[in-house]
Amino acid sequence: MRLFAIDTDHNITAFPAAEQIPEGQEHFASEKELAKLAANWPADRLVQIWNSFAGVAPFDDLKPVKKFTDRKTAVARLWRAIQRLDAPAAPQAADVAPKAKRPRKAAKPEGAAPTAREGSKKAIVLEMLRRPEGATLQEIMSVTGWMTHSVRGFISGSLSKKMGLTVESVKTPEGARAYRIAK
Repeated sequence: MRLFAIDTDHNITAFPAAEQIPEGQEHFASEKELAKLAANWPADRLVQIWNSFAGVAPFDDLKPVKKFTDRKTAVARLWRAIQRLDAPAAPQAADVAPKAKRPRKAAKPEGAAPTAREGSKKAIVLEMLRRPEGATLQEIMSVTGWMTHSVRGFISGSLSKKMGLTVESVKTPEGARAYRIAK
């Protein structure tokens, strides 16, 4: 059975024998002994000890706390964490074949013009925007059934960012806003 020692800086160390524990450090070998020691500690010390474990390998799954509901809960949680110090190293996984990768989409040739599926709303809007006069917001809304924010999002996201097209915003002679793809 391993012994555990805790120093004044809240560092806990596992020792194989009592003779190896440095002088002046409190030591314990069971949850009951830890509870006896912790009975004299301020509640803040239990939180500090827990938080010294939290987020540090191999305790990556432990989250820091501000307080414990009671001393018994704190001791039980600390004891479970301390047991990991004494745990033997995890066995190595047997050699296995690597998982087969899913096939990827074929890469587009460099400089290829972005395309849309024939007959889709995207294809219709692209065709409208390629006209010399472009298309007004109202025209795109009537063809697609989209709302104004959806049209603007489509132009900004799908066309400009995803497809890399440069979309110009121009005023028509009637004063309406029109969009077209820059040549």
